[in-house]
Amino acid sequence: MADVCVITGGGSGMGLAAAGYMPKSKMIVIAGRTVAKLEKAAEKLRAEGFEVYTKACDTSDRESVKVLAEYAASLGNVRNVINAAGLSPSMADPEKLLRVNALGTVYVNSEFRKVMGSGSVILDISSNSAYALPSVIIPKRTYKLAETDEEKFLKKLLKLCRLPKDKYKQSGLAYALSKNFTVRYAGKCAFEYGGEGIRVLSLSPGLISTDMGNTEAEEGAQMLRYGAEKRMGTPEELGYAIATAADERNGYLAGVDILCDGGCTFGKRYT
Repeated sequence: MADVCVITGGGSGMGLAAAGYMPKSKMIVIAGRTVAKLEKAAEKLRAEGFEVYTKACDTSDRESVKVLAEYAASLGNVRNVINAAGLSPSMADPEKLLRVNALGTVYVNSEFRKVMGSGSVILDISSNSAYALPSVIIPKRTYKLAETDEEKFLKKLLKLCRLPKDKYKQSGLAYALSKNFTVRYAGKCAFEYGGEGIRVLSLSPGLISTDMGNTEAEEGAQMLRYGAEKRMGTPEELGYAIATAADERNGYLAGVDILCDGGCTFGKRYT
């Protein structure tokens, strides 16, 4: 059977760029909410010599993710899953951000685990915003509820998100929490799935010049001054980093988060 690479959020941005760096020997399944966007992306990849399939999927809906996983498995051996689907603060309210970015990660990892075998890899895309939260407000106990009581998980995090007065800051806090959760959950999965030969890790981009990144450029510009090159990253740069990290030949890279933000997070140490 052929090897299959699944990319959620593969219709544009970093997800699409990552698809272009995968081996052409693999079937590529790109998933997302908008079929027209997926088909346009598929045409681009097919013109480059890839065998591409599209599948509509809402990662905030476990059943939708389950259908995607089963579809991918029907095509061949699911070897790579890149979970790049996500929303930014300008795109959604706190609840939607938590459902897509946080619970969506739970659904993708847990449902694809069922159809993946030894030698496969799951890469969850987080954000350098995961590192922006003071440790004192990171609700580690609440994170554990994501797998046992979703509604209580959401209720507790939304209560925390209401602390800022400003609506954008509420969404910004929800985004940071969802991405901090993603890093921690991917790490948990790495040690839980590792005995089955499924490698799990996360990658945290900084501000990237995608459509999503550009909507946050004004708010995010302040952190660019701490970057080594004082600039946004490009989708191609992140696509290459993602594809490399998700390559099964990188078999000893597991249980970690790769911070790929041009030095912005730790730049304050040197400026």
